[in-house]
Amino acid sequence: MKKALSFVLTLVLVGLLAACGGNGAGDNGGSASSGSKDTITMVWYPNESGAELKGARDEFSRIIEEATGKKVEHQTTTDYIIAIEAMANGNADIGYMGAQGYVEANAKSDKVQPLFVQSGESGTLDDAVYYSWLAVKKGEEDAYKSGSEFSIDNIAGKKFSFVSNSSTSGFKVPSAGIVNHFSQMEKFKELTAEDLLQGGSDKVFTEVLFGGSHQGSAVNLLTGKSDVAAFCDTCVANYVELVSGDANKPGSVYKVKEGAEEPFNTITGQEFVLISVTPVLNQPFAINTDTLSADDQKKLLELFTSDAVTNNEKIFLPKDAEGTAIFKKKSGEEKFVAVEDAFFDPVRELSGN
Repeated sequence: MKKALSFVLTLVLVGLLAACGGNGAGDNGGSASSGSKDTITMVWYPNESGAELKGARDEFSRIIEEATGKKVEHQTTTDYIIAIEAMANGNADIGYMGAQGYVEANAKSDKVQPLFVQSGESGTLDDAVYYSWLAVKKGEEDAYKSGSEFSIDNIAGKKFSFVSNSSTSGFKVPSAGIVNHFSQMEKFKELTAEDLLQGGSDKVFTEVLFGGSHQGSAVNLLTGKSDVAAFCDTCVANYVELVSGDANKPGSVYKVKEGAEEPFNTITGQEFVLISVTPVLNQPFAINTDTLSADDQKKLLELFTSDAVTNNEKIFLPKDAEGTAIFKKKSGEEKFVAVEDAFFDPVRELSGN
């Protein structure tokens, strides 16, 4: 697994080094008709579409409406592909997308471009990553060790839950690591990521499930539907807390918080252990440059990279604060920064897009 992690991490670092510090998509011109629109449609993945995040979505509406003078409509979704298609087809003007979803939408239409992304703890693009986890239920972690270290050798033959095959941290990155690891074995030397989409006696996994969201994949694990699950740290941060170990390290134990909202409300107190952790490029806010005017692009980039948004506690929950938000500061330096398409080239290498 060390080789697999090194492989994926190398791609991530290449992307970070290759990223340009330009003005993002704010330089792209919208169509002539886009300037006359009086509504901006914002689409969200299932992970951010829940009722518990309505307050955060409403704050995005408020500040965008103030900056542009236009009404904001939210399109919440139950499937990644709905959001991807909405961006590519011009049915949505701006969307918060995973890197893989952005790459897919951009491949369908080069009018889809990234505008800004959450920085890393340094406040820059240099460490703008989050983490893809492979987790097992507490008490079962020793079965996934080789000596004193965790190994993914024994995930073979298990029931496995991914998020969606359009998810970066919930499929593309973990599947790349799994393929890289198991293709070294004679039995699986021809293994591809597509082979992981289904289970069976001749497959790596006996059964493959898809949670539809990171929360759903975690629930698949904690309710016993799967033995191992892939999901990311940021998407479950509102529902779980670190019990022991260091954050984002194999062997760390997390527990579902008391009072956690759906879909974790019936499994509070359940614990899981990380057996693999891989850094992933942060998710962009992407725009359709054909439907969003150049003027609005500029206004949105200026808005979201401003100190006012950086210090807005409804957008970035302070590091020691309790509450629910899409973004939570860890160092206190996090903010939105402009990003360009080349930043996501490592994801293209993983997906072939």
